[in-house]
Amino acid sequence: MKAVIIKEAGGPEKLIYEDVPTPEVKEGWSLVKVRGFGIDHSEIFTRKGLSPSVKFPRILGIECVGIISETTDEEKLPVGQKVISIMGEMGRAFDGSYAEYALLPNKQLYPIDTNLDWAILTALPETYYTAFGSMLNLKINQKDKVLVRAGTSGVGVAFVKLLKAKYPDIYVAGSSRSLKKEKQMLDVGYDEIVIDQDGKLQTDENFDKILELIGSKTIKDSFKHLIEGGIICSTGQLGNQWYLEEFDPIVDIAANSYLTSFYSDNVNQEKINHMFDYVKKYNVDAKPERVFDLKHVADAHRYLENSKSFGKVVVVED
Repeated sequence: MKAVIIKEAGGPEKLIYEDVPTPEVKEGWSLVKVRGFGIDHSEIFTRKGLSPSVKFPRILGIECVGIISETTDEEKLPVGQKVISIMGEMGRAFDGSYAEYALLPNKQLYPIDTNLDWAILTALPETYYTAFGSMLNLKINQKDKVLVRAGTSGVGVAFVKLLKAKYPDIYVAGSSRSLKKEKQMLDVGYDEIVIDQDGKLQTDENFDKILELIGSKTIKDSFKHLIEGGIICSTGQLGNQWYLEEFDPIVDIAANSYLTSFYSDNVNQEKINHMFDYVKKYNVDAKPERVFDLKHVADAHRYLENSKSFGKVVVVED
């Protein structure tokens, strides 16, 4: 089969498109014909050598959509069944989705019944699932004033699309380091753009709910813009800082407010079905920003790292 393999850390040029053996099915695992996968920032970190637990050579890819090609669970995962897979150490402890076929544990394969276009379906598993879980944890109602910190990111764009599909009139601001992408942000549903400069929001506004995608680096500042009783959901770590430093919960959490979190390893079939039902019910526009093919995964990495990137980047194979 064709695959994109990385043999040593470095830039996008280290992602090599070549022939490799197709994996052989083993007990408790099934073979998936990969039809698409998203490109995620965590894979960029791994490519650069910033994931110490990941050993090279490795086929990256922490998510995929596809069709069961060979199975070890005929009841749950019959041949021909459409599935999605998220996390579970795929692309990290074992080879992932940057390939024509992926051998994945049955426990992390989720059957789906959908007629969505493959490109749209490919955008959903990691990015939209993460945005959806975060939205639920924020307990949003239509009267809330909401801020998405890192509003141009894939999860940020997915979040505002999900929210606006249900509540077209809800107020949602998105933060960005500049106004270069203002038109794109307004076009996907943001009502206002807030400049985020050196980890500080350049506004006096306060919000009911904040989706924190920069992470530990800016949580303290986000609390300064949260109303009493508000909620922050810390979901992303785009600030490349994994832990809160010099954080006093009694002082730094805004008065009578709440801090929660979400990430895509918090997953099961019921939650997956809930997201798909929501996308269908509210006719969510999940079209990705850019679509590449397997041969051009390195170009997809270059695009996502570029300051001009916006929204979800996917790879789709016909």
